[in-house]
Amino acid sequence: MRDTTIARNYAETLFELAQSNEGLDVYGDGIQMIADLLDSNPRMRLFLETPRISAEDKKDVVRRAFGGALPKRLISFILITIDKRRQRLLRAIAREFSALVDEHLGREHVSVTVARPMDEDTKSMVAQRLSDILGKKVIPHVEVKPAIVGGILVRAGDTIYDGTVRRQLDDMRRQLLRAELPAGSPA
Repeated sequence: MRDTTIARNYAETLFELAQSNEGLDVYGDGIQMIADLLDSNPRMRLFLETPRISAEDKKDVVRRAFGGALPKRLISFILITIDKRRQRLLRAIAREFSALVDEHLGREHVSVTVARPMDEDTKSMVAQRLSDILGKKVIPHVEVKPAIVGGILVRAGDTIYDGTVRRQLDDMRRQLLRAELPAGSPA
């Protein structure tokens, strides 16, 4: 079984656990805190992922480090990943859990590329217009690339909406190169 499939299965279990207990936000924040710790602290990641360290030692550290900060069932979930030797997937499980929460709440993360930085009002307007178009609450992730000259490029899942000046100029160039000149005109 592929790691992404395994991570998705664990995330689905965590999602069900969160819904029937403290809630999606509490579990989402908790699993994201673990993922952020593993991303930012290579020593902790190495400690959890090294097979030479016993599962009991790893579980003891997790209990002591997160015992007061996370719900007991979330800690139990993390301990189970250690028992099943899936702790290296905790960051992927956090991503999959976040995707499940977004799907459940009707949210979609969208990549928005613009030529110049947007102020918050413009960003809110773009998010609202995209929400209306996509039928979901859009969370825009804005990237500035002056090379697009102007306009906007939106990536929502597998769909790309290209309203950039660069694309329009390229289209015009292609049309001009394909155009046939009338007979008798200077070449």
